[in-house]
Amino acid sequence: MKCSVYIATSVDGYIATIDDRVDWLNTAGNPIADMGDNADMGFNDFIGSVDCMITGRKCMEVNSDMNIAAEDWPYSNIRIVVLSRTVNVAPENLQGKVEMYSGEIPRLIEALETEGFKHAYIDGGTTITSFLNLKLINEMIITKAPILLGDGIPLFGKIDHYLNLENAVSQAFPNDFVQTKYNVNYS
Repeated sequence: MKCSVYIATSVDGYIATIDDRVDWLNTAGNPIADMGDNADMGFNDFIGSVDCMITGRKCMEVNSDMNIAAEDWPYSNIRIVVLSRTVNVAPENLQGKVEMYSGEIPRLIEALETEGFKHAYIDGGTTITSFLNLKLINEMIITKAPILLGDGIPLFGKIDHYLNLENAVSQAFPNDFVQTKYNVNYS
């Protein structure tokens, strides 16, 4: 199964503030820039390429706190699996949208492949780090928001081994965000 990351960070590498806020993503950059056909910076195309999502508990809680209306739910009809060893029931406003999983990641990937899933969206700093340490991420699309937070929750935790990021393709957007796509090479 192909596993891809699509995530935004501050220029200094944080995915959220210390208190799990991501509202800075809505205020960073040039808010009046004409984004043309790239208003979502490729997110809808990316979501259209995946058939499942694997995310962590903290990401689920952030989504729950946003209380996104059904018509604005950004994940379409893809299957969403939330990794958690401490929470086994989704928040009420996400029930029916996500399923909880507390087992081992390789077993989850194997089960999803057996069910016919081909491309997983991997989200959340701890989850991404776990997948990298298991050598399961194939590509990463990282969008840098033009803001320095100074502190927060970093995208990457402790990586157990060197890995090379290859075939970089970058795009600067009129709102001053910069997105880079990498292939991940574990050799």
